[in-house]
Amino acid sequence: MDLTLTTSEQAFRDEIRGWLEQNNPGAAPVAGDDAEFEFRRGWQKTMHEAGFAGLSWPEEYGGRGASMIEQSIFNQELALSRAPMPANVLGLVMGGPVVIAHGDTEQKERYLEPILSGEEIWCQGFSEPDSGSDLASLKTRAVKSNGGWRITGQKVWTTYAHEAKWCMLLARTDPESPKHRGITYFIFDMEADGVEVRPLRQITGEAEFNEIFFEDAYVPDENVVGEVGGGWQVAITTLMFERAGLGAAAAISVSNSLDDLIALIRERGLAEDPMVRDRVARLKMGVEALRLGGMRTLTRTMKAGIPGPEGSLGKWEWASVNQELGELAMDVLGPAAAVDGEEWTYRFLRSRANSIEGGTTEVLKNIVAERVLGLPKLR
Repeated sequence: MDLTLTTSEQAFRDEIRGWLEQNNPGAAPVAGDDAEFEFRRGWQKTMHEAGFAGLSWPEEYGGRGASMIEQSIFNQELALSRAPMPANVLGLVMGGPVVIAHGDTEQKERYLEPILSGEEIWCQGFSEPDSGSDLASLKTRAVKSNGGWRITGQKVWTTYAHEAKWCMLLARTDPESPKHRGITYFIFDMEADGVEVRPLRQITGEAEFNEIFFEDAYVPDENVVGEVGGGWQVAITTLMFERAGLGAAAAISVSNSLDDLIALIRERGLAEDPMVRDRVARLKMGVEALRLGGMRTLTRTMKAGIPGPEGSLGKWEWASVNQELGELAMDVLGPAAAVDGEEWTYRFLRSRANSIEGGTTEVLKNIVAERVLGLPKLR
């Protein structure tokens, strides 16, 4: 892939930079606060009104029809400017693209615009207490009933379930089929009867993750995405969009954090410490590898039309580098790291989830081994 921007791509980058200079709202309120989410929802509305939410979505679905290169440029400029993330990340990165790829005409007309505007927030109902890494063993059941399905079961680690209107829900519709079959993908209304959301308090004090309990909750047939019993392939598409969504912008975000850490190191008088310098050098190499890997994934996606399994490698690398960065920050701070409210302590604690959320590192290693390198299956 030629990483040199064309004249039109440079013009697009300059357009984005100019717009961000005029419209960047600055840092969001304290992480985990309800005000933060509403701040980001307002920011997403601003982005949408300017045509920058769902930038690469086809124009007929409310996007701008931008190329994947232009989408990548926008993501990178957003990260470089340290602008906040939009509120409806899961809808923009996974829900909308999956509806575009697998949904019918009615679903595209109904769901896509509110995703872009942030009016309707989406969450992802995949993981279960005993079916996280082994997703195909999920036990949430969907039983046919009067033009729809009755859902009973439990989901866990569901980001933004307490804010969401819609859930990308996997449920087993045929318990007699092999475990990768008989699963159906639903767009589930979180305001339906029989749904209870319980927050999970994290080590940071936040509760962005949740449990969801379904007790005979109804979802109509028209909310099935793809074929009944064909949900596994739709789910795989969702996960590939999720992991590929990191890309080069993630490398820039980590690079920003590394710049902040280097400033802290200098402030603490540790810039000449050989051990610290060695660890910073390792982080610099990790960030560059993440950036180039994101470009490779982008190339693959441009050729195939949808992301491939290579995105798992980028997510794995991002988690590793981000956690290593947090660990160095703790060592630099020393006893001050234990102070409640210290920003670096929050970053360190939050990074512990990186190797679990969006697919555990252990599972991602298996995917890379089997589906990228072609090694024999573990089991």
